[in-house]
Amino acid sequence: MSRALLRSVLELRATTRPSSVLLPSSRTLAAAAPATSPAAAARFLHQTTQQVEPTQPQPPPPPPPPSASQPSTTTIPSQTQPPQQPIPASVRTLLPLLAAQPGGHYITVYIQGQSYLVTEGDSVRLPFKMPGVAPGDVLRLNRAVALGSRDFTLKGSPYVDERLFECRAVVTGTESEPMRVKIKKKQRCRKTKHVYSKHKYTILRISELKVCKDVAEVEA
Repeated sequence: MSRALLRSVLELRATTRPSSVLLPSSRTLAAAAPATSPAAAARFLHQTTQQVEPTQPQPPPPPPPPSASQPSTTTIPSQTQPPQQPIPASVRTLLPLLAAQPGGHYITVYIQGQSYLVTEGDSVRLPFKMPGVAPGDVLRLNRAVALGSRDFTLKGSPYVDERLFECRAVVTGTESEPMRVKIKKKQRCRKTKHVYSKHKYTILRISELKVCKDVAEVEA
C-alpha cells in the first residue's frame, strides 16, 4: 500500500517539476523512509525534494564607482573660439577720426534677418516676440552692417568687427496688435472658416552706442 502511494506521488512530482531537477528514485525512498504511514512518507519526500532543489544564481555585484584617482572615460570636446582677424591698417587710421566726430553716431544693426538703422536713444519695434527675454533685460547687439557718423562710414564684410563698437539695448516690454479675423471660403461652397490672429512684438530701446577710440587697446 505504501509503495503504490509513493510511486503515485513520485509520478505527480515528476510531471510538475522541470527536467533540470533531479528527484531520488522510488527504491531509495522506500529503503530510507520507514513504511509506517502515508503521511510520514509524504513528509520525508517533501524534505528530500527541498534538499535537491537547485539554488538560483546570484546577480553579479554592481561595479564600484570610479575613484578620484581614475579619470572618467567620457571626454568633453573643447569649445575653442576661432582666431579673430587682424584689423586692417586703413581702419586703424580712420577709426579715431570716426570716434571723434561730433553729433553722435549711427549704426545699422542686424537682428533676426532684418537690419535697423538706429542711434542712441531710439526705440525699435521688432516684428516678432523675442523668446527668452523679459522687460528690463540688457542685450548687446554685436552684429552691425554699418557704423558711421556725418563724415565717415565703416562698412563690414559682411559685419563690422564687434571689437570696434559697443551697442546695448534694453527690453522695454511687449506689445500686441488688435485681434484680426480672416474669413476663408472656397468657390461654390457655403462653408466658411474664421481664422483669428493676434501678433505680439518686442520693443527695444538703444541705451548705449560707443565707438572704440584706440585700436591698440582692443587688440591687447
